[in-house]
Amino acid sequence: MIIRQLMGLNPWARVLVSFVFVWALFVLIFYSKLNTSATSGNIGGSGPEAKAALQRLEHALQQLEQSKHIDHELRSMLDQYMAEVGASADRKQRFFDELDDKLQQEDLAAVEGGVLMSGSRNLRPRTAPSLEYERLRRRVQTNTQELWNFVQSEVTKVQKQAQRSTPELVKPLTSFLSLAAEHKRSLLTDIERTRETDGYEAWRHREAIELSDLVQKRLTKLQNPDNCSTARKLLCRLNKGCGYGCQLHHVVYCFIMAYATERTLILKSKGWRYHKAGWEEVFQPISDTCLDSNGASHASWPGQSNTQVLTLPIIDSLNPRPPYLPLAIPADLAPRLMKLHGDPIVWWIGQFLKYLLKPTGETQQMLENGKERLGFKKPIVGVHVRRTDKVGTEAAFHSIEEYMTAVDDYYDQLELKTKVEKRRVFVASDDPKVIDETKSKYPHYEVIGDPNVAKMAAVSTRYTDSSLNGIILDIHLLSLSDHLVCTFSSQVCRVAYEIMQTMYPDASGRFRSLDDIYYYGGQNSHNREVVLPHNPTGQDEIQIRPGDLVGVAGNHWNGFSKGKNLRTNQVGLFPSFKVNDKIEVVELPTYPHVQ
Repeated sequence: MIIRQLMGLNPWARVLVSFVFVWALFVLIFYSKLNTSATSGNIGGSGPEAKAALQRLEHALQQLEQSKHIDHELRSMLDQYMAEVGASADRKQRFFDELDDKLQQEDLAAVEGGVLMSGSRNLRPRTAPSLEYERLRRRVQTNTQELWNFVQSEVTKVQKQAQRSTPELVKPLTSFLSLAAEHKRSLLTDIERTRETDGYEAWRHREAIELSDLVQKRLTKLQNPDNCSTARKLLCRLNKGCGYGCQLHHVVYCFIMAYATERTLILKSKGWRYHKAGWEEVFQPISDTCLDSNGASHASWPGQSNTQVLTLPIIDSLNPRPPYLPLAIPADLAPRLMKLHGDPIVWWIGQFLKYLLKPTGETQQMLENGKERLGFKKPIVGVHVRRTDKVGTEAAFHSIEEYMTAVDDYYDQLELKTKVEKRRVFVASDDPKVIDETKSKYPHYEVIGDPNVAKMAAVSTRYTDSSLNGIILDIHLLSLSDHLVCTFSSQVCRVAYEIMQTMYPDASGRFRSLDDIYYYGGQNSHNREVVLPHNPTGQDEIQIRPGDLVGVAGNHWNGFSKGKNLRTNQVGLFPSFKVNDKIEVVELPTYPHVQ
């Protein structure tokens, strides 16, 4: 009867009832041990054994009282849950986070009472943090930086005015900014230390490894079907007329489409403008068993579900556009990913690059030789300076001083935690003069960079084997850096940032962009949810209210972002700290056969 009732409950309730059964088992074991102790301890005597038995009994009674308290709280939470069966997913998640904490306390009480041995495999590890805690921690960190952006921008404006009218104010304003910068660095360091000491760091590392392993296994299974001749396939041609970073993103887009439609990705790369022999001479094949595009039926996207081979256009020409294009993440991974990472879509893109960019032996040797030749070692900040064809068309000019100001700020903060023997920077650019300029203007830095690679990155020689090796090495070393300073208008920097996510539990904050926020070329809309109201104080600002969605166009890095209120259709500025990113979640295949 009980079993039938249990099977009739929804999954959340079944999990809860299972927890309660486990708790009941602990109580039975506890009482059993208590009775045994009372019998064997000769409580009625007066010798050392009797005193020890009395002490054990007193301790056991204390634990019993704590167990009763936890029992009462579990019953209250059970009643609360039963009243909230129709509640939102967030409320249910908060409920089970609280339940998990209570069960953790029960484990600890059991250990202290001698119910479980300290080395027992039945002892559950410390629980994961709640989603609310991780979101709040990251929001405090982000908004501390946004507050500094605002203060620095406003004081700098006043400084410029003072230079013309009241020059005696310039010096005290400079002193104010200097002290405020120290405050900001101290706050950010304290927030970082809070993360390191909150007891969840081991969970973050373990969760990052397990999530990545799961995705990599799914991709491996997808790319190696049991029978290639009958497998459904998605054909992607590496022929997009753009630079290396853009072409990598083209392949990632194809791979996401393959994952979402459960089709094996077939990459046609012969005649690739960067290497005519194709992808497979630079990186390992993306499948061990299925590389041909043969099939019983062929069609262009979208085709039919029973069409064996579908051919994809570039993302800009895709029609119809499915909801699972970036910036969306899979629903089955979303709860874990949103808790683990500050920018889940970047982590998601990084996993596809991790699978794709497995170098051949020759490419791996080139990377190792380049790293050794340049003397690349940590701590180091990676700086990517894009000039030539970008400046004046897609991006504005930024002086090397702007980049190095951000580098200085990183090292100033790092030195609050550890001694830095030598400030080191890796400079990657398509203009060889940038490396020499950095060495000349910043002699106290160890500047690492290869002018020959920069020369080969020029437009006239970009599509050669030497240039390809150079850009692969640049991206590799940028991704290995501790921090990135660049312009996100450049796909090279965005690719390096995406790859960086595969090396840390959460590297979403390890960058400083001098222009754009992160984006993915051809992405669906990027929205933010308003959490605090704002009334315009200037003609460039817009009104926002909690619950509004704002389509974000960019961050001005002065405390304000630009976007369109989807409720009022107003376009303008709003304070960056008054919104949160809206994570787009879509239902995708869950690959249940992959453990």
